[in-house]
Amino acid sequence: MLALGAILTEAGLPDGVVNIVPCVRANEVMEPLIRSGLARKLSFTGSTKVGKILLEQCADKVLRTSMELGGNAPFIVFEDADLDEAVAGALAAKMRNMGEACTAANRLYVHESVIEAFGARLAEKMAALQVGRGTEEGVTVGPLIDDAARAKVAELVADAVARGATVLTGGAERDGGGYFYAPTVLTGVSPEARMASEEIFGPVAPLSPFATEDEFVAAANDTPYGLVAYVYTNDLRRALRVGEAMESGMVGLNQGVVSNPAAPFGGVKESGLGREGGSVGIEEFLELKYIGIAMG
Repeated sequence: MLALGAILTEAGLPDGVVNIVPCVRANEVMEPLIRSGLARKLSFTGSTKVGKILLEQCADKVLRTSMELGGNAPFIVFEDADLDEAVAGALAAKMRNMGEACTAANRLYVHESVIEAFGARLAEKMAALQVGRGTEEGVTVGPLIDDAARAKVAELVADAVARGATVLTGGAERDGGGYFYAPTVLTGVSPEARMASEEIFGPVAPLSPFATEDEFVAAANDTPYGLVAYVYTNDLRRALRVGEAMESGMVGLNQGVVSNPAAPFGGVKESGLGREGGSVGIEEFLELKYIGIAMG
């Protein structure tokens, strides 16, 4: 953000239009500002837990808000999908920022007729990823943000395995002087496993089989979150039908990355309020005013 501020200044933005306030305890800075009534709009990107706290604070002044919160993205692979494309999409959707992204694929539902082949191909690709420090040559997977994040990932994997999941690759912490966790693929993940309902926020891809469209739609929508869903199929009618059925603000059809600065970005349910990006994102910061004029 400091670098962005310097770029805006260089571009000619007047002093005081954008102010960047680095802080260690953001809540101690923001709550007084929110409750003062000086702010007109709050835009927040972060966890659903913190977003709810901010919404409570904003309610006092009826402050307009935009919230880009957590996710629990389903990634669906139908039997007619191109498996090589689906594997590449799963890697993109799962492994950006080591899985620490709100748009990361969190639950992978694969048709029972192709789950074995898909799992084998995905595990091969994940196992080939090199884990280490960013200064090391060939590294593609870095550490998680802190020890607590790595511990949570380890707990979720252990819970899934205890409930019957099979580890196809990974499934353990990595040494290396950082908070490393091996890229992991699990299959046979129970709906009762914690990672079926909690955001993993790490390099773990849990696979679950499905037999019918209705079965996986019900499972995919069984979450308080609704940011993004990914659907892989070569049947256009099915793609549109499933895209409409997904309770999410965004759907990636045969693509593992949906972010686009020209498109509206955001979710439904506990994944957020409002949209970022495109003209819709600008409208989030504008107020409509109606002026009625009596001409007689």
